Amino acid sequence: MKKININKQYKKIEGIPIKCNLVDKISQEYFLKNGKINFKNISNIREFAHQLNENQVLSIYDETLPQAGELNALAIINEIYRKIMLRYCKFVKNDVFLLGWESINRNFEKQQTVQLFSKIQQDFDIKYIHSITSDETLQELINLWLLNNNTALKKYRNLFDDRELHFDTIYLELIEKLFTFFDSQPVWGKEKLNLLKLLRLPSEKFPHSIMDQLTYIRQNWSEILGDEFFRLLSGIDLLKEEQKFGIPGPGIAEEYDFGFMEDEPELFSQDLNWMPKVVMIAKSTYVWLDQLSKKYKKHIQYLREIPDEELKLLSDQGFTSLWLIGIWERSKASQKIKNISGNTDSIASAYSLSEYKIADALGGEESFSDLKKRCWKFGIRLASDMVPNHTGIDSKWLIEHPNWFLQLENPPFQNYTFVGTDLSPNPEIEIKIEDHYYDKTDAAVVFKYFDKRTGKNRYIYHGNDGTSFPWNDTAQLNYMLPEVREAVIKQIIEVAKKTPIIRFDAAMTVAKKHFQRLWFPEPGSGGDIPTQKKNLIN
Repeated sequence: MKKININKQYKKIEGIPIKCNLVDKISQEYFLKNGKINFKNISNIREFAHQLNENQVLSIYDETLPQAGELNALAIINEIYRKIMLRYCKFVKNDVFLLGWESINRNFEKQQTVQLFSKIQQDFDIKYIHSITSDETLQELINLWLLNNNTALKKYRNLFDDRELHFDTIYLELIEKLFTFFDSQPVWGKEKLNLLKLLRLPSEKFPHSIMDQLTYIRQNWSEILGDEFFRLLSGIDLLKEEQKFGIPGPGIAEEYDFGFMEDEPELFSQDLNWMPKVVMIAKSTYVWLDQLSKKYKKHIQYLREIPDEELKLLSDQGFTSLWLIGIWERSKASQKIKNISGNTDSIASAYSLSEYKIADALGGEESFSDLKKRCWKFGIRLASDMVPNHTGIDSKWLIEHPNWFLQLENPPFQNYTFVGTDLSPNPEIEIKIEDHYYDKTDAAVVFKYFDKRTGKNRYIYHGNDGTSFPWNDTAQLNYMLPEVREAVIKQIIEVAKKTPIIRFDAAMTVAKKHFQRLWFPEPGSGGDIPTQKKNLIN
């Protein structure tokens, strides 16, 4: 028997084993020299998932579509199995696989082991198997068995199916003998189990959930994973994204815990004497004007046409503030999206804004100033909305400063297409939302922004607060840029000059911790916005 240098550095063998009969269905860019599949980054995994779906590679075992998060988790679990074996050799017993082969040779004839590994070579074309007495070979045999016996990975078993090895080889008997062998070896981990039982523990505890397996590993194996731990956290985040946005219908409402903020005192500004006495009434401006037209039996279109009698009535009822919802110039693209979707009578969203000027349809700035003066005669202060985290997808800022918005250079998902209606008011810019929005089969996280002058594409994120789906007529500002923060502050000041009371829509989304959680999450804390977990795999 060939002896192994037990003092050598154990080599890390990367990649997922792949069946030979699938090689022609998968692009060669994913294959390593050893004949196995490997992923470069999350975008690469999404492309691979799309390819599996297009070629129906997984249809034998599962009718559901392959998911990037699950494939990423498969790759992580595959590497964790190897990592644990290598670190066991380094820190517990470095000749354990040499001894394992000696045990196998005592229990089986050489012809039987040769037949088994010839069959493995035939089924998997695994190019790293040079000798059936190789320590790496034994590790990979164990790894193959672990993958196939992890029920949570059943959807992807067609990639690495070992069932043909069950017949006419000693495969299952050999695995059984290895369990017996490792019972005689030192235990490891806080669970105090032999190596194979330790590796099997997450899938035995949580046989139907990859997420729960990774969570268990995170909670119990962090000390022995080393650098692999951070990749594990990223994998959990990606799974969270898919579980949150991949299940139709509303999810389970979770109560937020703000206990971690107990040591952070509020920093409210001091109230002026009139502020505590405000009694506010909210009016959706266009709806209110229609109601007033019917009430006073005349067409009331502009703010200056609101009768004094109505303002006096509000004052007599005790109101000291009038909150006018939707007074700013709205996005024309927002209305066009609604019309294309079949809502032909709808106007644009009050929170998808073109710019902060009083809408021309309400009479513009002059009309607003007239109403403001008359309101003050009755002791009424005006209030308005401010949307600090996003603009409309055709806003003035987006046309003039596209760099101010969170964006990608390429579409984040393979199934995104942008061939529908151009929503841009500027002939030099093309703006398109993802096509599947119109038939309500998807709510994409980005839209396409094409600059005809430079030929450059951008894929800009829609506004999102992480609770449900993106707001598809909005564009998300990037608060990591100082020029964006300065521009928003200046805009707030301009709004405050018009109305002394401002209601900030989705104000929590610009708080530092909230913004980081949504858009720049640390490993293990993401999952709120799909595609925001962009960490490299290797």
